[in-house]
Amino acid sequence: MIKKTMVVAAAALLGSSFALAGDVARGKEKSAACAACHGADGNSPAPAFPRIGGQHEDYLLQSLLSYKNGSRKNAIMAAQVGALSKQDMADLAAYYASQDGPLVSRR
Repeated sequence: MIKKTMVVAAAALLGSSFALAGDVARGKEKSAACAACHGADGNSPAPAFPRIGGQHEDYLLQSLLSYKNGSRKNAIMAAQVGALSKQDMADLAAYYASQDGPLVSRR
């Protein structure tokens, strides 16, 4: 019982994203709206949109959470994340983190 209490307390101290594990397959399913700007694999060919493929999963998740809570300002992204749950955002972060970045190939 003491160990369980310690784990719960540690999770509370580290924040809610600690408990979120993203699912790559579910993230891919949810990424259709993102692909319009960021490209299907997160490597947009348009220089106006950030390349998010291959970024660190925790960075992507924190960015999405920041757009949702308003601490990171971008009207387009705020509208895009408005209806997403924390799990949806974790799944998207896992998917894009699993993709190749512009300078790194995992294949």
